[in-house]
Amino acid sequence: MHDQAELLRELVNGRIKKKGPVESSESTIPRSHRPAGHGRIIAVTSGKGGVGKTNLAVNLALSLATLGQRVILIDTDLGLANIDLVLGLTPEYHLGHFFAGERSLREIAIEGPYGVKVIAGGSGLQELANLSERQMERCLEHLVELEEEADFILFDTGAGISHKVVQFLVAADEVLVVTTSEPTAIADAYGVIKVLAKENPQAQVYLVVNMVRLESEGKQVLERLQMVAEKFLDFPVEPLGMVFYDALVPKAVKKQEPFFMTHPQATASQNILGLAKKLLAFPEFPENSPGGFWRRLLREARR
Repeated sequence: MHDQAELLRELVNGRIKKKGPVESSESTIPRSHRPAGHGRIIAVTSGKGGVGKTNLAVNLALSLATLGQRVILIDTDLGLANIDLVLGLTPEYHLGHFFAGERSLREIAIEGPYGVKVIAGGSGLQELANLSERQMERCLEHLVELEEEADFILFDTGAGISHKVVQFLVAADEVLVVTTSEPTAIADAYGVIKVLAKENPQAQVYLVVNMVRLESEGKQVLERLQMVAEKFLDFPVEPLGMVFYDALVPKAVKKQEPFFMTHPQATASQNILGLAKKLLAFPEFPENSPGGFWRRLLREARR
């Protein structure tokens, strides 16, 4: 039996032996149809900071919008909320105003590029645990309405496995885990997957390797994480794909411009578009009723 330290060493060094052939990054899951008025809710997360999670979430939202999807992007990275900075937007209100009862969701949402609705984070989610029953009912009414107005709701969570981050991961039907090929990023991504396997085993988990220099290296990371999750956690994860390193990306960040919008033909932009198309081919969870995510989130916040 491998102890945790040895397992992580083997994971990042690629020494874990495969049980059998690993599926390719192309989805083999048949497509199904989600019920009308039930937006897909995806938590975009990572084991550590610095892997480009927020940038990926922003540009993925834009790419989904160009494919005809109604998208809402919500920043829940408490204390480090910066989706608005990446988009070059200046929101007047944030989730804190909503949960305090000062503004409605429509009043705090601002329109970004390609019609994507953006909701800034602020510190409001820290107050979830203190909501009264009446406040919770009000929140649910507004939040379910939000879900009915979108095809995709993307949450940019904080990095790591803090209590606040795990609340979103437990509530989400779909989770996109972002990593790079760096050993620490791989080990921390496995840590997130391990939490999901224990706390939310019904979730559909996708893997994305960001800032890839060599295709072979990116594929190896995807295969390694998929295989180790299956072998040691008995937990299936789906390699969604990779985004190659592109010098245009950091330049766009400095200018507070989404690279998918300013450089749509760039390698990274085309990679992101490929991820969006794959997500559209995945099934939804028709057994979950509209509002299920929000009820689970508020319940977790009260624990």
